[in-house]
Amino acid sequence: METASSRTLLFDKALMDTAILSVAQSIVSEYSPKDIPRLAFIGIQLRGVPFTERLVKIIGKLTESTPEIGTLDITMYRDDIGMRKALPVIYETKIPFDINDRIIILVDDVLHTGRTIRAALDAITDYGRPSYIKLAALIDRGMREFPITADYVGKTCILSGEKRIRVSWTETDDEDAVYQIEKKTQGTK
Repeated sequence: METASSRTLLFDKALMDTAILSVAQSIVSEYSPKDIPRLAFIGIQLRGVPFTERLVKIIGKLTESTPEIGTLDITMYRDDIGMRKALPVIYETKIPFDINDRIIILVDDVLHTGRTIRAALDAITDYGRPSYIKLAALIDRGMREFPITADYVGKTCILSGEKRIRVSWTETDDEDAVYQIEKKTQGTK
């Protein structure tokens, strides 16, 4: 559990809103009006889901066409599933549309090592074969362990390996903010 003293505010609600709008505008600018209805958004549980919902709301206003939304839990696709000390929480995967031949925009709050995205790509292919998949991330913090990059990024924030980024959403955390969190070190509680 982080404390107020172990976290530093990086972005407030206004900067988050600006970043989300920037990502939505980038997506809309890439597709013709006839392709917008082919878009489908899949938010990675847990914190990619509010980002997805907000993106789709903005895109609906910009294009007068609201893309479909799904949610994806990647827990069982993680490469560290047996290495964790605690049992993971599993959230709902809900993809209420056929992904075959669709343009999928995979959405997550933070892109870091690329491992979550690798797991998400494995999970998506269990549901079908999209035309292609693009990645949207609110924050790209660098330090990849897999050759994965986002197609749409709200903000880039490079931190050392001793720090984490925590995105808080009103829907899940009662506030909109992006924090830098100090990683716990051995022997600290």
